[in-house]
Amino acid sequence: MENKTSFLPREGEAQPSRCPDNSAFKQQRLPAWKPQLTIASVLSCFFLTGAFCLTVGVCLVLSANSVREIQIDYSDKCSDCSKLRENSSNWNKECHCSVNFTLKEDILGDVFMYYGLENFYQNHRRYVMSRSDAQLLGRNVNIQRSKCAPFSTYRNGTPMAPCGAIANSMFNDTIDLFYNRNSSVIQVPLLKTGNSWWTDKNVKFRNPESYNLSSAFAGTARPPYWQKPVYLLDEEDERNNGYVNDDFIVWMRVSAFATFRNLYRRVRRVRHFTQGLPAGNYTFRIAYNFPVTRFKGRKHVILSTVVWSGGRNPFLGIAYLVSGTAATLTGFVITGIHLKLRKKKTYFQKQ
Repeated sequence: MENKTSFLPREGEAQPSRCPDNSAFKQQRLPAWKPQLTIASVLSCFFLTGAFCLTVGVCLVLSANSVREIQIDYSDKCSDCSKLRENSSNWNKECHCSVNFTLKEDILGDVFMYYGLENFYQNHRRYVMSRSDAQLLGRNVNIQRSKCAPFSTYRNGTPMAPCGAIANSMFNDTIDLFYNRNSSVIQVPLLKTGNSWWTDKNVKFRNPESYNLSSAFAGTARPPYWQKPVYLLDEEDERNNGYVNDDFIVWMRVSAFATFRNLYRRVRRVRHFTQGLPAGNYTFRIAYNFPVTRFKGRKHVILSTVVWSGGRNPFLGIAYLVSGTAATLTGFVITGIHLKLRKKKTYFQKQ
């Protein structure tokens, strides 16, 4: 029988010490700096922080308010098309509508066009995970092993390209802008490229390697809700087709909130629009394809400028103003308490 006490120290032998080494680091004898908090230093920190936050907040709010923006809800104005799109059997039928509006003042500078959605929840866990990053990199992967289900393959085994719920629900309305000048109608030139991040275009999204895109996607099929395959997203520009299409890349960057906007186009500053959009009458001509009635959603088109702090979003400026106000008020409260205690201390010393 094995002697289990053979590993125990014998009587008289010194037991190994469990104390840390006698070093400055392990014995916590390293030199340290401990601030001496005085009333002057504390109040200075609060008032300086408050002044800084208030200054930055005012600048951000003024900057956000200087953004020119016009937002038009076309959900009800295209009600006939909306009813047509609620029936999935009409997916191949075209439907167009027009929305007129007036710019009372010029919108100078770079003008950006966004589409906005309300009550569309992209932050559901299964929705966010329903994609194949390996497929979007142009790799030959087994889609059935991805998290794209149920939008991975058709019943006959044909894989979808691209797969997943995010790609399948891609926003596919087509929006054109026209300027009504006197008796003529001028189409506003819009840029459809350069709207995505460089890292998306060159790192996260790539087309399969082949001599042309149609052969690269041979053996695949479009997602169920798409009207055309991925290699026909932009037939005019090979560099904006397939997985590297800007509209597709922008849509694949999901939103954290149910109400959001995505960049759609930029106004090309040529001819009548070198300074931006002149005042006058305009028309949005919309090819209505994206249904929103079933989930009680709304659709918007937004024209906006940008400034050094971004678009019209006063949240950051308001946050700085609230923080600066709180720091300044705290400084005054501490000052009042200090003066009250000092007065009481002086009174007792005189007694």
